Amino acid sequence: MTSAAPQDAQPRLRAGVIGLGWAGQQHVAAYAADPTVDLVALSAMEEHLLEQFGEQHQVPGRYQDWKQMIAEAELDIVSIATPTFLHEPMAIHALGAGVNVITEKPMAQDGEAAGRMVEAARKAGRVLDVSFNHRRRGDVAALKTVVDSGVLGKLYYAKTGWIRRQGIPGLGTWFTKAQSSGGGAMMDIGIHMLDMTLHLMGEPEVTAASASTHAEFGPLGRGGSGFGISQVEEGAPFEVEDLATAFLRLDGGGTLLLESSWAQWIPNDLCYVTLYGADGGATIEWGAPTGPKITVWTEVAGIPAELHPAVGEDGHHAAAVADFVAKVRSGDVTEHDGSLPHRRARVIDACYASAKAGTEVAVQA
Repeated sequence: MTSAAPQDAQPRLRAGVIGLGWAGQQHVAAYAADPTVDLVALSAMEEHLLEQFGEQHQVPGRYQDWKQMIAEAELDIVSIATPTFLHEPMAIHALGAGVNVITEKPMAQDGEAAGRMVEAARKAGRVLDVSFNHRRRGDVAALKTVVDSGVLGKLYYAKTGWIRRQGIPGLGTWFTKAQSSGGGAMMDIGIHMLDMTLHLMGEPEVTAASASTHAEFGPLGRGGSGFGISQVEEGAPFEVEDLATAFLRLDGGGTLLLESSWAQWIPNDLCYVTLYGADGGATIEWGAPTGPKITVWTEVAGIPAELHPAVGEDGHHAAAVADFVAKVRSGDVTEHDGSLPHRRARVIDACYASAKAGTEVAVQA
């Protein structure tokens, strides 16, 4: 495997991708475009996808058996873009073989599984990362610059959410079965908003959660989207929530409201992050008919001011993969062992536990 030498002295990294659905295809494209990486292997159950993307990017190794790929392809790095319940066994196996790993979000179906992945990364001395692509949005990066500048002062309250008009991903697929997905809308898209907001706020610890979940659309066969429709299993039940809300307590006394919904009677999809600080407030919204927007409210020389920061390009999955490659190149595995996404998983665990118990639940340390 690649050693921790200066970047200009390091050989090219040998990369593989497991899973060739939409997310996996983004990882394939990112590796193929990276001049420091050789995309040498792909693994998927679907032969036509192996042929399509193998031919498109001239990938020599094509495997239906992912374990065979890990054993034979001599990989330095691998992306795991499979159903959530497969992340843990695949990551632990790859890490044990000396391969650095990035998975799609969520990290695993629960915090215990995520914790075992972190332990495996530490034991192997390899990088474990999770692709939170939405924090690489241009507007998120712009707002992070505003927060870090101190313009908003101390942040004490935030609201965030992702609400879809009709967006249950493949009714009757692994997405809507509790054992394979680990949860519904909060696990699937709420995790993105949680990650973005905590990232913007400077990573405060979440200490407790009070949450509720609802399933009003999925059990009736309503609210489905075309995403994942090819994976539908006849008679598969709808076992997860299509809406979740949570009140989260943060260390230092701050609070965060989180909502996520796959289907709702609203005119259009909407994502938002709103931050409240002692010296100013700010919001990001996208999905509305007016398109993405970022606004900051503060004072300049005692005069109320509304600011509209310049927004750069979105990074998408390519930026998440590039960050992963840079972490591997750095050789600093102690800072990149999956601990941060593991904390996200523990927060989601607490939300689901709270919704089940009907009371506030502490987030496990």
